[in-house]
Amino acid sequence: MIDHALVILRNELDAYLTAEGNSTHAALGNVCDIGVSTLQLREKVLLSVVNLQEERTLKNTPAYVRDDVRMRVRYENPPTFLNLAVLVAATHADYLSALRALSRALLFFQHRNVLTHDNVAPSSITQDAPPRDVDRLSEFKLVLTLWSPSFEEVNDMWGMLGGKQLPFALYSLRMIELKFRAPQRESGVITEVVSGFSQKVTVS
Repeated sequence: MIDHALVILRNELDAYLTAEGNSTHAALGNVCDIGVSTLQLREKVLLSVVNLQEERTLKNTPAYVRDDVRMRVRYENPPTFLNLAVLVAATHADYLSALRALSRALLFFQHRNVLTHDNVAPSSITQDAPPRDVDRLSEFKLVLTLWSPSFEEVNDMWGMLGGKQLPFALYSLRMIELKFRAPQRESGVITEVVSGFSQKVTVS
């Protein structure tokens, strides 16, 4: 599901860059590989996941789903909501071209900071989508927020990534809902509670 979310984001950003007449394309990849032997990641706006956190504010959700039509209750573990730290880096050799490409990406995310089934192109959902249904997002709402790390955090991040700093922006992508589709168990709905009854003892 994480890969499908990033594929949708990449496809939408790439379509915007192409529509603006920009020769730069968006790509998914590990920013650590820049400069090794991956020329295909050069001259791109590269999207990389650099951190993952659980959204704790939505942790207290019920562990059951009531179906009033079938009068059944499905018991299942609550879904996990994730926040992804997505690094948007311009990998151009020319510095001005990198700044220009990053600026256009920033404009796109400012204009389209919420992505749902209703406002993305159908091709963005299907192109390069995972082949198995279990890995696809059936429904999604991806909210992008610009993250402003401190100089110390920037230094730590690029040191951890093991590469030279590129023109970049850091976004929080929330929330990806991870949920196993098979219920753990199912039972009937309690519709009536009877109280105050007694059992008659038979005297022999």
